Amino acid sequence: MSVMFLVQFAIVLLCILIGARLGGIGLGVMGGVGLAILSFGFGLEPAGLPIDVMLMIMAVVSAAAAMQAAGGLDYMIKIATAILRRHPKYITFIAPAVTWIFTFFAGTGHVAYSVLPVIAEVSRHNGIRPERPLSMAVIASQFAIVASPIAAAVVAVVHYLEPQGFTLQSVLSVTIPSTILGLFFACIIVNKLGKELKDDPDYQRLLKDPKYVEANHANTAIDNIEITSTAKTSVALFLIGALLVVLMGAIPSLRPSFNGSPMGMAHTIEIVMLSIAAIIILVCKADNHAITQGSVFHAGMRAVIAIFGIAWLGDTLMQAHLGEVKGMVSELVETAPWAFALALFVLSVLVNSQGATVATLFPVAIALGIPAPILIGVFVAVNGYFFIPNYGPIIASIDFDSTGTTKIGKFIFNHSFMIPGLLSMAFSLGFGLLFANLFL
Repeated sequence: MSVMFLVQFAIVLLCILIGARLGGIGLGVMGGVGLAILSFGFGLEPAGLPIDVMLMIMAVVSAAAAMQAAGGLDYMIKIATAILRRHPKYITFIAPAVTWIFTFFAGTGHVAYSVLPVIAEVSRHNGIRPERPLSMAVIASQFAIVASPIAAAVVAVVHYLEPQGFTLQSVLSVTIPSTILGLFFACIIVNKLGKELKDDPDYQRLLKDPKYVEANHANTAIDNIEITSTAKTSVALFLIGALLVVLMGAIPSLRPSFNGSPMGMAHTIEIVMLSIAAIIILVCKADNHAITQGSVFHAGMRAVIAIFGIAWLGDTLMQAHLGEVKGMVSELVETAPWAFALALFVLSVLVNSQGATVATLFPVAIALGIPAPILIGVFVAVNGYFFIPNYGPIIASIDFDSTGTTKIGKFIFNHSFMIPGLLSMAFSLGFGLLFANLFL
C-alpha cells in the first residue's frame, strides 16, 4: 500500500467525516472539496459520474413526494396507528414491522418519523419500555431499504449486477427474507432488554414531578389527521408503480427490447416512477409546492447530492489506484469474500447513505471479482447508520421518548440503538449469506 494512496484515502475520509458532521447537503458538497483536492492537487482524473443511480433516485422520490402531497403518507400513518393501539403488548414486534413495511413501499427510511411519536405514546401508556420498540423501529426502517424494490440502494445494486445476469428478483429473494428473519430474532432479544417502566427508578422519579405528568399527556395529534379523498388513490397508484417495477425486474420480457436486449432496469424505473408521479399529480391534484416542500422530497434530494459528491469522490480515488487495491485485497477476497461486508458497514457508518455506499464500493467489488451472490448476501451491511448516533430518526426517537429510556450514553457508543442494530445486522447477514447460497 503506497504512501500516496494512504494520503489520498485520508483526504477522502476527512471529507466524509466533515460532511457527515455538517449534515444536510454537507456530505455531497464536501465530496466536491475532496475532488478538487484530488484532481487539482494530485492530478487524479475524475471518474465517471453515477448518473443512472442519481436519476433513478430522483424519479422514485418524485413519485413518493407526490403521494405525500396528496395525503398518502397520512393515510398510511393512520392505518399504522390503529394497528399499534390494537395490540400494544406486542409493540416491540409490531412497531418494526410497520416501519419495515413503510420503507419497503416508500423506498426511504425517513417515513419512520411519522410513526415514532405513536410508538412512544402507545408504549408509555401501556407500561412498556419505549426504548425497545423505538430502537427496533428505527433499525427496521433502515434495514428495509435493502428489501425495497424502489430504494436507491437496491436499484443501484441491480444496475451494477444486471450485466452478470442478476435481476431485481435475485436481490429481493435474498434481502426480503433475510431482513425479516434477522429483525424478528433481534426483536426476541431486545424485547427483554432493560427494566420495565414500573421498575425503572429514573422514570418513577419523573412521575413524581407534576410538571412532567401535565406536560406528557396522551398525544392526540395523530387522531386529528384528516384523510383527504385523494389519499387512498395516491397510495394505490404508488403501489401500482412499485409493483410494475418488481414485475418488470422479475420478468425482463415485459420490458421493450432494443438490439435484442430488454431495456435496462435503470431506464425502466425512471420511466415508470416519473409516469406514476405525473398520474398522481393529474388525478389527485397534488399541490406542486407541497411536493417539493415535503420531507420525502428533501430526504431524496439530499441522497442525490450525497451520491453526486461522495460516490464520485470514492470512484475517483479507487479508479486511480484500482490495480494497487486489487492486488492488496485479492488474496483476502479469495480466502474470505464475506469480509467485504465489513467494508460496506464501515463506509455506511461514515457516509450515512446506503445508496452512496453501494455506488462507491460495488464497482470496486465487481472489479475485484467478488462473486455476485456474496455481494447480494452481504448487501444488508450497508445499514451501519446506527453505530454513530447522529442519524435523524435516531435523534427524533430519543426526543419522542418522554420516559427517557431511549438515550445516548455517557460514552456516546453505549446508546439505545447499538445492541438492537448489531443483533439485527448479525442475524440478517447470517440469513443473507444462507439464502444467497440457496437461491443464487
